[in-house]
Amino acid sequence: MNEIFAEIFKNKILIATLSAWVIAQTIKVTLGVIRQKKIDFRWFVGTGGMPSSHAAGASCLATAIGLEYGFNSVHFALAASFAIVVMFDAQGVRRASGRQARILNKLMDDIYWKGRIPEGRLRELIGHTPIEVLAGFLLGATIAFLFI
Repeated sequence: MNEIFAEIFKNKILIATLSAWVIAQTIKVTLGVIRQKKIDFRWFVGTGGMPSSHAAGASCLATAIGLEYGFNSVHFALAASFAIVVMFDAQGVRRASGRQARILNKLMDDIYWKGRIPEGRLRELIGHTPIEVLAGFLLGATIAFLFI
């Protein structure tokens, strides 16, 4: 069992990818503390915000694999395709879901004030703006170049 963990910790592509996610989340929490003047521990694991940790992790993985196995390898093609899907989803589908949640929350507020529905609020910040995804992409690629 110890050998498995030792092998995992020697996997520099995995370590770089996890580091990109942690660094992006740390930046996101730091910016949140600066803006809000308080710490919300949900920021450590939450979605949405600047930069996109999804984009950072996916782009770091693809870049690290490209550096390690070549940018013309099937490994890179798979990782890059995965990164494109993740980044598209982060800024497209999930962002649209967040907009819908915001509208539904407004409707729920209107209905609640009329005393008809005691439901909880939906999460609104579940997606990313294109600039948040771009920042995450650049952060992840940079981390891959530093680690690999």
